[in-house]
Amino acid sequence: MKERVKQLIFVLLGLVLTSVGLHLLDIHQLTFGGTAGLATVLTFLTPWSWAVLFFFVNLPFFLMSVKELGKWFTISSFMSITAISVIRDGLTLLPTVEMLPWLAAIVAGILIGVGVTFVLNNGSSLGGIHILALYIDHRWGVNRGWTIFVSDLLIVLSAAFLVGWNLALLSVVTIFLASAIIGRYKKSPIKADAASTYQAAVSPGSDLKTPAK
Repeated sequence: MKERVKQLIFVLLGLVLTSVGLHLLDIHQLTFGGTAGLATVLTFLTPWSWAVLFFFVNLPFFLMSVKELGKWFTISSFMSITAISVIRDGLTLLPTVEMLPWLAAIVAGILIGVGVTFVLNNGSSLGGIHILALYIDHRWGVNRGWTIFVSDLLIVLSAAFLVGWNLALLSVVTIFLASAIIGRYKKSPIKADAASTYQAAVSPGSDLKTPAK
């Protein structure tokens, strides 16, 4: 029980830090990656709203999460996405803090990196690319920081082609810093029901092999 409370506190702290970082990016017209960034890119190409696109973009990842990473992890991730939406909108009510764009990119990268690390290391995620990164890390041993960095980089570059390159490089700096922190301070949050699923998948007789340590 105490462990669950401790995890919840760290997840909430991570959500607040991540929300502040994302809000800072928005103030300075910078962008980030993940399913939120992908949904934004798709709004330039389709008539659908961001909310509808964000839901459908995340849906396949949640189906993957239920099957491979466990029900608790999936429910926790869904709750985190809901919470970060509320926190992020609430920050718009506070006074705007402006700084030089390059400084905003660095500060936001650190805040998001630390925030997402807290979330991922305590049994939750922010959906989408983070679920995919955890799955690949758990199954094949590919550092989740690299998966997130490459995915986010592609999303930002796509946005840059559509809306301009002015702040694209600064956005990449943010993504690099966040991904470096996430990859450096990782630990596996996938436990309980997901652990048993994974062990069954890599047990003798399966075509999958245990990832090299």
